[in-house]
Amino acid sequence: MPESEQNPDGRGRSTVAVILGFHQDDDGHWVAELSCGHTQHLRHQPPWQSRTWVLDPAHRLEKIGQPFACGWCAQERE
Repeated sequence: MPESEQNPDGRGRSTVAVILGFHQDDDGHWVAELSCGHTQHLRHQPPWQSRTWVLDPAHRLEKIGQPFACGWCAQERE
């Protein structure tokens, strides 16, 4: 399964987006919804990925509006 999904309409050419919100995928993993139109899985799976904040609703809320480096947008620029 990919870490993020590309938006088919090609929105977003900047590599820095803003987190607009979150939802859970079918497996219960948290996914950030980005202003560029892309999405990014944000998993807490120690020791490889340590994102304890994603498990807490208040901490997720604090991330909304924060900048996020979108890997899909970076690839589009290459």
